[in-house]
Amino acid sequence: MVGLFGKNPEIKQISQKKKELRKLVKQKQYDASLKIGSEILQKIPEENDVLFIVGGIHYMKNQYKTAISYFDKSLKIATFDTEVLLLKANSHYYLGEHKQAIQCCNKIKEIDPKNKSVSELLLKIESTK
Repeated sequence: MVGLFGKNPEIKQISQKKKELRKLVKQKQYDASLKIGSEILQKIPEENDVLFIVGGIHYMKNQYKTAISYFDKSLKIATFDTEVLLLKANSHYYLGEHKQAIQCCNKIKEIDPKNKSVSELLLKIESTK
């Protein structure tokens, strides 16, 4: 009987995969990280930490459209996560989608009015107009 006295083997396996994912990210082995992240998300699509990590890797690889899709999924779970919102805003900025970037910045300002990174991004957007 799995429950109070034993761990579900699948949960234990996912937990191990998440540890492995974090280790690979620290070692900057991003392709391997993406592979493991995808495996985790196939089993648990709402795994917010993994959505953030995979989106972040795509962001670092300048794959902004793909990153935004992961950030959107993450924001469905953690609506007020300013880190995710900021990465999404920057992704939109780099894609030249300034209106969407400003929308993300406005959400961050509602949550964290003193967020310095948002102010800096908004200045960058204004200077490109």
